[in-house]
Amino acid sequence: MRFRTGLLLGGAFLAGIAAGPQISQLSYVGGGLTPHALAESLAKDSDSPAENFRLLSLFGHVLEQVKANYVEPVSNRDLIINALNGMLSGLDPHSSYMTEKQYGDLQVQTKGEFGGLGLEVQGEDNHIRVVSPVDDTPAARAGIKPGDFIVAIDGKNIDGLPLDEAVERMRGKPDTKITLTLIREKTPKPIVVTMTRAIIHLQVIRSALYDTVGYIRIAQFNEETAPGLEAAYRKLKAESHGRLSGLVVDLRSDPGGLLNQAIEVGSDFIRNGEIVSTRARHPQDSQRWDAHGTDITGGLPIVVLINGGSASASEIVAGALQDHQRAVLVGEKSFGKGSVQTILPIPGDGALRLTTARYYTPSGRSIQGLGIVPDVTVHESRDDPAYSIREADLAHIIKNQGGNTTKPPPRTDLPAVAATIPAEPPATWPSFDPTKPATDFQLQQGLKIVRAMAAGPRSADAGTGTGAVTEASRHE
Repeated sequence: MRFRTGLLLGGAFLAGIAAGPQISQLSYVGGGLTPHALAESLAKDSDSPAENFRLLSLFGHVLEQVKANYVEPVSNRDLIINALNGMLSGLDPHSSYMTEKQYGDLQVQTKGEFGGLGLEVQGEDNHIRVVSPVDDTPAARAGIKPGDFIVAIDGKNIDGLPLDEAVERMRGKPDTKITLTLIREKTPKPIVVTMTRAIIHLQVIRSALYDTVGYIRIAQFNEETAPGLEAAYRKLKAESHGRLSGLVVDLRSDPGGLLNQAIEVGSDFIRNGEIVSTRARHPQDSQRWDAHGTDITGGLPIVVLINGGSASASEIVAGALQDHQRAVLVGEKSFGKGSVQTILPIPGDGALRLTTARYYTPSGRSIQGLGIVPDVTVHESRDDPAYSIREADLAHIIKNQGGNTTKPPPRTDLPAVAATIPAEPPATWPSFDPTKPATDFQLQQGLKIVRAMAAGPRSADAGTGTGAVTEASRHE
């Protein structure tokens, strides 16, 4: 099986479902190739058959030296899998080798159900970093935040532990306890949280109605996302008795997922024009996807909430809506992952997840390493550091290239109230409680903006998605 549209998973893995690659760091003290000789041999840059044979011989020599002299016995399989992990992880943070089990776990993840804590985690410099907790899971209820570092599991230090092993320790039977020790920026002491493991049924879509404004939360882009979004919108229309005045789409801390789902979601709000294009190494593999001619809202005003955890597929949707001036983006700068990964199965031996293309928003910009800047910047809290790590901070990221601009088309359509929105909550604002929408400062400002948009005049072609994006502004 091959996902022809690729995956946009942000290089992160869900605790209890899949483990990512780590580069094994070897220290050589005497014997075999010296570091100088090794560096000299790798400095040669030739793809000739003779050079390829020499490098393969080098690999075999190192393998035999490790087998013969390592402090403990080690299998060829472990060594070669480590080598594959190192080869792919050394290319960029989102390419990896998956064993057959890890590949099977990933397929389960894209279908929306997995076992564990509901934590999306990523390896970073031999540490385990939280990308985001999944909505309505043990991790989310325990108050774990994006950017937290997990330093101990059940009191045992995991510093330097490979990501797959750390994830394996977080797995377990449902209804069993686990304790994580966390380090959080601007928090002087470690945070210890105890959770009960559970079977996670990933609820990728949630909705609510605030007076006549609909709210749709997209937690991830898997096979359930586009149909779930459309069903949620129909439900909101029924609950409002057909009187919806606007929509807030929440993409905060959405790490991404399937490319085809991002295209479908974008097409649900943009009637005409490009949603996204990709540019691969070989021109014949580059593609462009256009809207399918239907805006399910009929042109209702839309506000999209984003933050530093909005990555990959969620950035495709946000970028398309921003470029077409179909929605106002509110919140904080997104993660900045502008690449596409394709799953390449190896029958009987797992799969490769390989970066195969860069993607571009409809106006032709690449957000790789840059992220998407919201139209109205609103911070979650007064002192919250938000995401301290983004794509640009990761090792071996691919370059941003091929885009014709780093900024979206200029906007002249923002409602007057946008200029009055504060960048952070007032000192008297209550602490955020996920069960109380009134404490969600970003959401409340988004509702204020969308209500102002609904009260203002509507253009005749509202929602057509033609906006400021023309063929002349696209990259070719």
